[in-house]
Amino acid sequence: MTESELSFILVILIFPTCCSDVRRKSRERKSGNTDLDEELLYHSSSPDQTSRISGGVNRRSKMDRSHSKLGNSNLCLQDEVEVEDYMHDDNVKDVEMSAGFPADVLDSVFKLYVTHCEPNYSLPWQKRRQTYSTSTAFAVGNRRILTNAHCVEHSTVVKIKKRGSEKKYMAQVVSIGNDCDIALLSVEDESFWEGVECLSSGRLPYLQEAVTVVGYPIGGENISVTAGVVSRVELQQYSHGAIDLLGVQIDAAINPGNSGGPAFNSRFECVGIAFQSLLTTEAENIGYIIPWLVVQHFLDDFDRNGYYTGFCYCGFEFQRMENEYLRKSFHLSDESGGVLIKRIAPTSPCSKVLQKGDVITHFDGVPIANDGTVSYRGGERINFHYLITLKFVGESCTVRIVRNGNIMEVSYPLFELPLLVPIHEKRPVPEYLTVAGLVFVALSEPYLRSEYGEKWDFEAPVKLLDKLLYGYKRTANEQVVILSQVLNARINVGYECLTNTELLHFNGTRVENLCHLANLIDETSEEFLRFDLEFDEVIVIEKQAALEQSSQILVQHGIPTPRSLSHSI
Repeated sequence: MTESELSFILVILIFPTCCSDVRRKSRERKSGNTDLDEELLYHSSSPDQTSRISGGVNRRSKMDRSHSKLGNSNLCLQDEVEVEDYMHDDNVKDVEMSAGFPADVLDSVFKLYVTHCEPNYSLPWQKRRQTYSTSTAFAVGNRRILTNAHCVEHSTVVKIKKRGSEKKYMAQVVSIGNDCDIALLSVEDESFWEGVECLSSGRLPYLQEAVTVVGYPIGGENISVTAGVVSRVELQQYSHGAIDLLGVQIDAAINPGNSGGPAFNSRFECVGIAFQSLLTTEAENIGYIIPWLVVQHFLDDFDRNGYYTGFCYCGFEFQRMENEYLRKSFHLSDESGGVLIKRIAPTSPCSKVLQKGDVITHFDGVPIANDGTVSYRGGERINFHYLITLKFVGESCTVRIVRNGNIMEVSYPLFELPLLVPIHEKRPVPEYLTVAGLVFVALSEPYLRSEYGEKWDFEAPVKLLDKLLYGYKRTANEQVVILSQVLNARINVGYECLTNTELLHFNGTRVENLCHLANLIDETSEEFLRFDLEFDEVIVIEKQAALEQSSQILVQHGIPTPRSLSHSI
């Protein structure tokens, strides 16, 4: 056997040993920290990137060391020593500062660990299995912590961890603004605030201005920094809320876990909160941040009232007047602009001073164009609803209208959007009422999602969707009461197929809400209980039999109490 052949065999014998050693270490690392391995896979997509994982280990250096075992073991040992020194380097924060981000700014961004326990809206006497999530939060003035409302929705435990620390602190949810998707948290432990500098706020960014989103997205445990530019500023539909508010569109990716994290300008001022991204196959890297203007409104609202009241609503729906003949028919000149009132919320204060068919030309002295926009930041335009979002609940507005050719000005106070079907439940436990196995609930968006899944807006009955999308309250406490299901028993045989149908009347009286229905049932002296439903369906049950058998039905289905109601009628 020649010398070259012997060398070839030795290389073959040594190389599989080294490779198996690498695989063994990889398996050991994966069993100890799954997230760590995910982060390696995520960062390794770029072959030129020397990604750093937890503890400061450089993945490329480790791969180089694995191959160097074939040739020079001394070089491998020296490389290990250099990496070990870097792992214990106390100047890491100085390196970060020279790279662009001050360490104290990054130290003001935290990771949230939240336990959620959502009510079971289909079986409102139960809770769903608890779930867990991670997200981002950050410190602002007066030892306050901000994050997104959807990050702490239905939370039972909220823990918060500082950057570079292994300790998790208990946090409390102080206030939630579901319409603007902002939540206010606090931490009572004094040790948490040691070394924490509150972030300063910045102005609304301009188009093409650079922004940086900081947070803890999926793919790793350490803080993540993503850069982008502002591509659009306008009213946006907040996926978690009920109304359109000012939003900033950026081209930086916002992934799960980024929610609640701050967005910075080039001066390291917080200009907003990351909260949602556009999920579509037609576009990529489209994210949205809540501008500080909206955040400040949330904080000011809380400070003024001691609790969050919400953003205002104008109280009416309008039609654009871009057609010239439409404008002429309502006595508008060619130079005049405005929008046509087509519908007014019955419970809104504006119903006392405005009428269907009025043309609104000015809001608080600002002229409204025929397309419903107002001048905004020089060469831009924005929907005039933006002016309404600048006001607080209870404040008055003045509108100039054209009514039958006459110009006049009227004023009225602004209040919250009077939705007939709520987007979010304010009660921690949903309302329900049972009688003789009939289960009645108040219609809400969470209920429809529970019944019909994430595509509820396609699967739910059209009648119920119409109430949600276009319904206004006729009275302050009105609810859409529906028969959710029938817990089949001898007393209600023949009615078991009736589900998710609106209840209109009880014994001839129109039902206002669940509490009203409970009072009607308790106070009736009739022999029979008659429930008139949508689609002319009728349920009739003998009152005495209902009283005798209801408790047995509750026991059979594990229902602890026959009703859970608020106290408003």
